[in-house]
Amino acid sequence: MLGAGLIKIRGDRCWRDLTCMDFHYETQPVPNPVAYLLHQSPWWAHRFETLSNHFLELVVPFFIFLGRRLCILHGALQILFQVVLVISGNLSFLNWLTMVPSIACFDDAALGFLFPSGPGGLKDRVRKMQEEAARGARLTLRYGCVVRQAVHVALGILVAWLSVPVVLNLLSPTQVMNTSFNSLRIVNTYGAFGSITKERTEVILQGTASPNASAPDAVWEDYGFKCKPGDPGRRPCLISPYHYRLDWLMWFAAFQTYEHNEWIIHLAGKLLANDREALSLLAFNPFKDRAPPRWVRGEHYRYKFSRLGGRHAAAGRWWVRKRIGPYFPPLSLRDLEGYFQSRDRT
Repeated sequence: MLGAGLIKIRGDRCWRDLTCMDFHYETQPVPNPVAYLLHQSPWWAHRFETLSNHFLELVVPFFIFLGRRLCILHGALQILFQVVLVISGNLSFLNWLTMVPSIACFDDAALGFLFPSGPGGLKDRVRKMQEEAARGARLTLRYGCVVRQAVHVALGILVAWLSVPVVLNLLSPTQVMNTSFNSLRIVNTYGAFGSITKERTEVILQGTASPNASAPDAVWEDYGFKCKPGDPGRRPCLISPYHYRLDWLMWFAAFQTYEHNEWIIHLAGKLLANDREALSLLAFNPFKDRAPPRWVRGEHYRYKFSRLGGRHAAAGRWWVRKRIGPYFPPLSLRDLEGYFQSRDRT
């Protein structure tokens, strides 16, 4: 959490002038309906959200070292923070995984209500051990306990040693985000949303059955993805903690050109062949139960949330989109034949 907070402060200026949340809900990977509503919040609410993020990531982590009560408060606040993030966006499994280490902030007394308290139960056995310890009785460690303790110590030393470059990166003004420091990826650094995109662009894949892709009467039909924005009238989905990887990759692809994302040309070839496995990753195939398209192209669009109460929202549109231009030109299987042969793909 501290690393994520530091990468924000050192990165995008909007984290310092408290304007990042003006854009985040609209431009995050796969927005949900709650994000649509939160995006409509007044400016002061977005400033409070950004300040709260800084407090939870830059201040609260130090609560761990300030005694039992503040350590428990740290765990509770971090879990609450992740729950809010789950509700406000589809950040996949990331938020759920972040909750796991926070559980370690709660000691036995704080979590005791989760366990049975009857005779022979876990709490009953712990109470008897505490009573024996109070009488001065010396507990005999079993062989398995000794081995486990030795393993814990060895693991702690290993992690501490491997974490040296992680800590140095954390303290560096040139902090690197999302990097592993050894081949086994035992330790790494993570920092989400060090920079916030200020506008949302999407790649819309389209196909046509027209023999001439340049004909003015060619009808281009959109492919629909399972969760990422496409049809402006489709309600944003709520899927966390599930992860539609292709939808996320399309979000990244829209930041760059197709030359930087050759896999999208491979996907276009699969669509031209009506490949069953590729189409299973999509929500809508306009050529289902029909001959495959003769041409597939990528179109670049700019998306914005419709304004709540505005004419687009009244017409049932969650998004307002405007065409930027072509993302990649119309392609046929014949055009891609040489491309796939040069890469030994089928």
